[in-house]
Amino acid sequence: MKPVQDPEAANQRLSRRSFLKGAGGAAAGSVLATEMAQAASEAHTAEPEVLKGVVQVSFHLNGQPTSVQVEPRTTLLSALRNHHNPPHTAAKSVCEQGNCGACTVLIDDQPVVSCLTLAVRVEGRHVRTAAGLAQGDQLSPVQEAMCADDALMCGFCTPGFAMSVTACLEKNPAASEEEVRRACSGNLCRCGTYPHIFSAALKAGRAMLQAQKGGK
Repeated sequence: MKPVQDPEAANQRLSRRSFLKGAGGAAAGSVLATEMAQAASEAHTAEPEVLKGVVQVSFHLNGQPTSVQVEPRTTLLSALRNHHNPPHTAAKSVCEQGNCGACTVLIDDQPVVSCLTLAVRVEGRHVRTAAGLAQGDQLSPVQEAMCADDALMCGFCTPGFAMSVTACLEKNPAASEEEVRRACSGNLCRCGTYPHIFSAALKAGRAMLQAQKGGK
């Protein structure tokens, strides 16, 4: 026969047990919270590691090794035009806000607006500009087609369009007009030569496909 427990005594023991458990958990939580707060405070007050002064950035420009000495805040566009020796002006400085695409260059074959790209980001990488599209006196298919189809007027946007179209066609020379338009969505032409630009892009794509077939 099991002894009958006093309900009131059992409740008292349960309450004490619950209290001790809760108190222990609260103490552990308090210690953890204090440690986390201390770690956060130390991380906040720690001196961040930043680049200071003038740094040297080494990279390949149109296939040739080169370097510039710039402040870490200098954009790639400024580094090319104002700090490179000799000045490299193929990337055009127009809006300097990433809105027009005139300063588009290729970094490791990917189109970027150089006015919003820090020069220090291209350390050890390959940068191509419109000046690097031609092979000696031989224009690239994109350059030839843009000249043939009169795809330029004032010329400020032309280098940026040439680079965006080149990046698109190098990935897929059979790109449709819609794909070309999408690739050039960050490039603006204030003169309104868009139909000529897209026509030239499709012509260049056909020439690149033909060259690939001829090389096989």
